[in-house]
Amino acid sequence: MLLTFLGTSAGLPSLDRGLPSLVLKYGREILMFDCGEGTQRQMMRARIGFSRPMKIFVTHLHGDHMLGIPGLLQTMSLLGRTEKIQVYGPKGLADFLEAARTHVKFLLRFPLEVFEVEEGLICREKAYKVTARWTEHQIPTLAYAFEEKEKPGKFHPEKALSLGVPKGPLWHRLQHGRRVRLKDGRTVEPSQVVGPPRRGVKIVYSGDGKPCPNVLKLARNADLLVHECTFDDSLKDKAEAEWHSTAGQAAVLASKARAKRLILTHISTRYRDSKLLLEQARKEFSHVKVAEDFMQIEL
Repeated sequence: MLLTFLGTSAGLPSLDRGLPSLVLKYGREILMFDCGEGTQRQMMRARIGFSRPMKIFVTHLHGDHMLGIPGLLQTMSLLGRTEKIQVYGPKGLADFLEAARTHVKFLLRFPLEVFEVEEGLICREKAYKVTARWTEHQIPTLAYAFEEKEKPGKFHPEKALSLGVPKGPLWHRLQHGRRVRLKDGRTVEPSQVVGPPRRGVKIVYSGDGKPCPNVLKLARNADLLVHECTFDDSLKDKAEAEWHSTAGQAAVLASKARAKRLILTHISTRYRDSKLLLEQARKEFSHVKVAEDFMQIEL
């Protein structure tokens, strides 16, 4: 799977940073978290196709996190998309999108499903699930956890060959947890050639808000935590007043959650150079980076 940061600014765009949007490519599917203005252009620059199966998860109804959705939908429609899109977010999202369609009067050539969600499990697919928790921000705001389901253990071909299992369909059966019978009558169990199940990847995205217990719980043992970092630590009081996080605060939360990696995003336009934010965060948590537009991470 591949994460691409399409927009990493806070509040308004800059010459170097677009408005918040993060895309996870998972197989053929696209999962987008937040969709600031101009996201469709960022997708073009990042060479992310417009026809893939797609879900959009909106953290909250501040403009920098969701005003890009109507433009993205219109672009996809003009390009001939026919496959449905699902959009998830807090109460009020459906009214906004309906108003945009009614008053801007653009034609959608594909089905649009809008789900206004609360805390808890909001999406379950065969290979993954998405859970939401409320953060602490100026308006109702959600953080999301993408959790891949448990994967089969590592297959050991040398063990299969030593047991007389020929390469081919029988290997596939064993890899997917089914016993096989050989021509000589012997039975080989998956446990003889496949290691223990592997934990799936967990990615947590908190688009806006102060460090809070809900995000801490959501991020527990995450492979990657993407957390807002609007201000540096010298502006802690300003961050508190505006319901945002500093670099050090986000790093402390990542450390407490025992996350493996931390990416800081939602960077105020006052920071042309993110070096200060990185230095402050690294005092609390070593495996940290500051996101830049079009930065990609493989998991």
